[in-house]
Amino acid sequence: MSNKKLQGINPYLPSWEYIPDGEPYVFDGRVYIYGSHDIYDGHVFCIGDYVTYSAPVDDLGNWRYEGVIYEKTQDPLNKDGRMCLYAPDVVVGPDGRYYLYYVYDKVSVVSVAVSDSPAGKFEFYGYVHYEDGTLLGDREGDEPQFDPGVLREGDKTYLYTGFCPRGDKSRSGSFCFTLGPDMLTIIEDGVRVAPGIENPDKGSFEGHEFFEASSIRKRGDIYYFIYSSIWMHELCYATSSSPKGPFTYGGVIVSNADIGIDTYKKADFPSMYGANNHGSIVEIGDKWYIFYHRHTNGNWYSRQGCAEVITFNEDGSIPQVEITTQGLNGAPLLGKGVHPAYTACNLFTDEPHLYIGDAGEPTFKQRLDEGMEKPEPFITGIKDKTTIGFKYFDCKDIKKVSIRVRGYGDGFFKVKTGIDSEVLAQMEVHNTNIWTEYSSDIELPDGVYAIYITYSGTGSLQMLDFTLD
Repeated sequence: MSNKKLQGINPYLPSWEYIPDGEPYVFDGRVYIYGSHDIYDGHVFCIGDYVTYSAPVDDLGNWRYEGVIYEKTQDPLNKDGRMCLYAPDVVVGPDGRYYLYYVYDKVSVVSVAVSDSPAGKFEFYGYVHYEDGTLLGDREGDEPQFDPGVLREGDKTYLYTGFCPRGDKSRSGSFCFTLGPDMLTIIEDGVRVAPGIENPDKGSFEGHEFFEASSIRKRGDIYYFIYSSIWMHELCYATSSSPKGPFTYGGVIVSNADIGIDTYKKADFPSMYGANNHGSIVEIGDKWYIFYHRHTNGNWYSRQGCAEVITFNEDGSIPQVEITTQGLNGAPLLGKGVHPAYTACNLFTDEPHLYIGDAGEPTFKQRLDEGMEKPEPFITGIKDKTTIGFKYFDCKDIKKVSIRVRGYGDGFFKVKTGIDSEVLAQMEVHNTNIWTEYSSDIELPDGVYAIYITYSGTGSLQMLDFTLD
């Protein structure tokens, strides 16, 4: 067996896996990812049971499937399976066991499951409740519970929850409740930590009000509240010296449309089809990362996990990061070799859209044909003026570029190292029913580059991969 480490890429899990809403944790030398579970070409969010993957902290390209950790029918509220498991979070209790907090899509209470292992399997444990036994979410005045985030310190566990769409004045923000050592009983009532869009008292959150995806982490003496803003595509953060706040808005960590990034494009230009977002930060080895998700299949319901390296300024602030292909690799990928199209971090046309969903736009797909062991991922819907971008590659001795495409279209694929830079190679393509390789010489001096591939022509094509030789 080879001891060679695999390069990390985005999306970081297998191409056929759809685990959004990622909450990453390091347990016993491995990174575990907890999230909801979409399916390929799904019709609703979170239709699957909870599953998890883990990877060694020093080999972030080598993810292992840990299996189903919790079935949606295990909770007494959902024995018939009619409800979906929304985004969960996990925390280690004072007894050393692992507690899984979650909310279903059609009820407003927080359920809890427990396991002796971070890889499960988890068993139903109970519901978060007040000291008089009333369930959180059932007391008069409670706002509906949603996407819980948890952090334990000593015998206290801090539970964050909330959902605040536009137009719903009954929802005012994300709240923090303090639980006792049994991990279920509320011993300190909820306090609002971030205001929603309909809350008139927005404070420092003005323009980036809380929407959903409450998550909490601590670095040094600073608590970081990570959340999805009312714009949905961005993960923001706020900071405090206390887990219960008050929190001060800090900025955007990542946008799954790369809105706000102006290094290779204009800041307001969406270079990927964005939509909702959910994730958190984690320290792995000597680096910190933000985990988030992207959208595929031209809809909102088949989301895949991605991650990027982040940095902290001396004052604890976090600069916004670009979305990339290299992701967990933490450094540019080896340029020489075959690069799957589904790892593209930029995908847009000459009429860019901020939110996914318009029919006929290019998107990520997969297919399992007869004789295949695993689904084959590709980009489909490539039309005139579609640009596909990958970042970044450490290129040495590159003399040729090739692409594999199929479909009914006639035109040219042009290769550049920047959206508006000069064309370095061009390949003429024609109608084909099968994957067909086209190649061109390319003059690419040694260095680190992005690769942008733009189609000019008629029809609609699919792309499997490109190769640098």
